[in-house]
Amino acid sequence: MDQLRRKAALIGRLDRRGRLLWSLPKGHIEAGETAEQAAVREVREETGIIGRVVAPLGTIDFWFVAEDRRVHKTVHHFLLRALGGELCDDDVEVAEVAWVPLGELESWLAYADERRLVRRATELLADSA
Repeated sequence: MDQLRRKAALIGRLDRRGRLLWSLPKGHIEAGETAEQAAVREVREETGIIGRVVAPLGTIDFWFVAEDRRVHKTVHHFLLRALGGELCDDDVEVAEVAWVPLGELESWLAYADERRLVRRATELLADSA
C-alpha cells in the first residue's frame, strides 16, 4: 500500500473545559477477552471500523480523575488493519472521529505517549513495505 494512502482512525473527546482532544481508540478489557480482542472491539465501538490486529505497539500506563477519585489505567495498543465498517461517532463517549494520514498523526494527537506509539507504527509499516 502506498504511504500516502495509509491513514489511522482517531477519536475526539471533549475534556472538562470543552476542548476537543484527539487520541487513539482505547477502552477496557472485558471478562474473558484478550487484550487483542478488546482492541478490535473498542476500535469497532468507538470508530465503526472493523479491524484485525497486525502487531502490538506498546503499553501506556496513566492516571486520571473520575468522580473525584484517582484511577490508574493500563492500555495495550495494537496496529490494526481496517477490514471494513464505516467511520462513525455513534459511541456516546466520542465527539468526533476522523481518518488522518499517518504523516499527520503526531500533530493531531493530544498525548505524547500516543505520539510515541505512532512512531512505532510507522516503523513497523516501513519494515513491512
